[in-house]
Amino acid sequence: MKVDTSLPLEYSTEENRLKIFGFWLFLGAEIALFSMLFATYFTLLNGTGDGPTAQEIFVLKPVIVETLVLLTSSFTCGLAVHSMRLNFKKPMMTFFITTMCLGLVFLGVEILEFVTYIGEGATMQTSGFLSSLFMLLGTHGAHVTFGLFWGLCILIQVVREGFTAQTTNKFFIYSLYWHFLDVVWIFIFSFVYLKGMI
Repeated sequence: MKVDTSLPLEYSTEENRLKIFGFWLFLGAEIALFSMLFATYFTLLNGTGDGPTAQEIFVLKPVIVETLVLLTSSFTCGLAVHSMRLNFKKPMMTFFITTMCLGLVFLGVEILEFVTYIGEGATMQTSGFLSSLFMLLGTHGAHVTFGLFWGLCILIQVVREGFTAQTTNKFFIYSLYWHFLDVVWIFIFSFVYLKGMI
């Protein structure tokens, strides 16, 4: 395996570069998935039937908390990548663990939000609007959950093997995934929650 020492370790082999390119293609498919979910949501936005509207169920405070927590996790993930490139293992792991802890906080707030909706009688079966809302938020939440398990596996590998061409490549790809989820959330925050509260 030929290693190019002029590039960051995660890009240092042809295989690594191809994996990163392949992951960008995967993210293209994810964009298509979330685009479909957003299109479904906007199509069914006014299909509330006898159920509550967005204005009646959305509460700004937990959404602000979710947004701040997830954006902060994106920042700490970036710091982890920077630390990795400087070959600072302990700071990288600290920032990575912080990123995953913030992801857990985000999920906790989102689960509480879902429980609140259901307690108010706003379930997937109540209306087309709520069905599409739960699908959009639930799919994003499922991606975050998967990201936490994936991140834990990478963290264990970094602890065991240190920074290698393989572990740095895996973590860099993971960081692309995590930043993608944050971008999706910005769209959810802006076009679902804020627009729904107007």
